Amino acid sequence: MRSIRYWIAKIQCKLTKSHKPMIEYYRRGGVKIGENCLICSDILTREPYMIEIGDNVTVSTNVTFVTHDNSVKLLHLQGADLFGRIVIGSDCFIGENATLLYGVTLPDQTIVAAGSVVTKSFSQSRTILGGNPAQVIGTWDEFAEKVKDKAIRRGDLRRRLEEDDSFLVKK
Repeated sequence: MRSIRYWIAKIQCKLTKSHKPMIEYYRRGGVKIGENCLICSDILTREPYMIEIGDNVTVSTNVTFVTHDNSVKLLHLQGADLFGRIVIGSDCFIGENATLLYGVTLPDQTIVAAGSVVTKSFSQSRTILGGNPAQVIGTWDEFAEKVKDKAIRRGDLRRRLEEDDSFLVKK
């Protein structure tokens, strides 16, 4: 069940056309969030204080942050959970439906592909992670070259579609 503060923050976002009220809501809950971030997912976890997000980070929709694992209660009666921080460096992008597990640290300038499950930390920046479990699938430079003729601003999409749709990605 969501708190009244959550819904107030959501309404403020709509009225002000700004993401700042939601970021402040998450900060009050204990999540450390840097400057100029775009958070499009609910950061739902019982341990929000174990999540740290750097500057200029985009967290797409339906991203899951798992800060604990209760399955060990079946193995060790003296302890019921495993816990770990999730740390995301600056200038990162976390794609839609990605899952980040407890104990994971991502360096600055990391892209996590949509649907990926990040089960371990990575140390090399300017990489693209993808898959389940996530692994390095490319570099920023390779991706930049691949999409250089396709990237446009959202505000230009309708106009560009009316003129010519050759910029659309086809698989």
